Amino acid sequence: MSFLGEDVKKLGFGLMRLPRLEDETIDIEQVKQMVDLFLSKGFTYFDTAWAYPGSEDAIRQALVERHPRDKFTLTTKLAAWINCKTREDAIAQFETSLKRTGAGFFDFYLLHNLGEGRTEFFDKFKLWDFVAEKKCEGLIKHWGFSFHSTPQELDEILTKHPDAEFVQLQINWADWENPAIQSRGCYEVARKHGKPIVIMEPIKGGTLANPPESVAAVFKKANPDASLASWAVRFAASLDGVITVLSGMSTLDQMRDNVSYMEDFKRLDDSERATVEEARKVLAGIPIIPCTTCRYCEADACPHNIGISGSFTAYNILTLYNDKKFAEGQYKWLVEMHGKEYASKCVKCGACEKVCPQHIPIRANLVKVAKAFGR
Repeated sequence: MSFLGEDVKKLGFGLMRLPRLEDETIDIEQVKQMVDLFLSKGFTYFDTAWAYPGSEDAIRQALVERHPRDKFTLTTKLAAWINCKTREDAIAQFETSLKRTGAGFFDFYLLHNLGEGRTEFFDKFKLWDFVAEKKCEGLIKHWGFSFHSTPQELDEILTKHPDAEFVQLQINWADWENPAIQSRGCYEVARKHGKPIVIMEPIKGGTLANPPESVAAVFKKANPDASLASWAVRFAASLDGVITVLSGMSTLDQMRDNVSYMEDFKRLDDSERATVEEARKVLAGIPIIPCTTCRYCEADACPHNIGISGSFTAYNILTLYNDKKFAEGQYKWLVEMHGKEYASKCVKCGACEKVCPQHIPIRANLVKVAKAFGR
């Protein structure tokens, strides 16, 4: 099924959240220890990106310069929607990644974060042709793309670009039925097109390692000795068609935990799947803003371009997981980075509420969002 072979262990080292020192520089010495432990347990897949600050340089120092090139698999990504005005600007990211990592070639290479308005940059700059050319030159072994949008758009992209060899999707047990993420829907589209899948965010930015107490209790009752992170990673790795599951590990202790249960990985059994389903039901029972991200309120209704659905998604994350830093990051991404205005800009005209199928008191909830995030 996978390019890596059926016997390759299904844990990937995601390099977006590497450990930091007090001055916020990456802790290279700790990364070296994490890399060495990862490799010593038989894992090989490392995932970075041009857009991850300091990550490509760090992995050159911790991995590429210290281990034989044939002992690891290195993946990076090209984000054409970040400060690229020409095809040359986008291609320069590839050259920069080669230089930063010193890897010589990339085993896997991704067009980074397709979906919504970002996809047009990859089409406009003909980057689908570019990655195919680099594969012919031997600088890329396999290419695909990462994706954050709807199953419908994923289907359109895979229909238009059937040569894509794999897709990277956000999948975790909490988002499996989440209308804002649609993990199940995107997974099923990728399977329909016969594409192997790399899974990102299996622990949802770390939040599923620290879920609400009522949710944690479900898992602890089923297995007091298993870490909460292990349930999330194993859920993702148990899905058919998965190449590897990326965990963005930030400490050596997190690495130790992940390799402990993935070294001899076993799929969730029927009882464990029932436990995950019970946890999902408990999570769904926690009161949140019942937004389904249909975006009727935003399409033509809001005269001030407020990012209503993104605001509610971020606020719900804060409510469910009490992780302010992660929620704030989601707020910025889903609102500002999508060209929308923050909740504090709402003038309470009520146009949004007239078209909301869920009859949500949007104005009152935007006040809550603005107060929670300060904007």
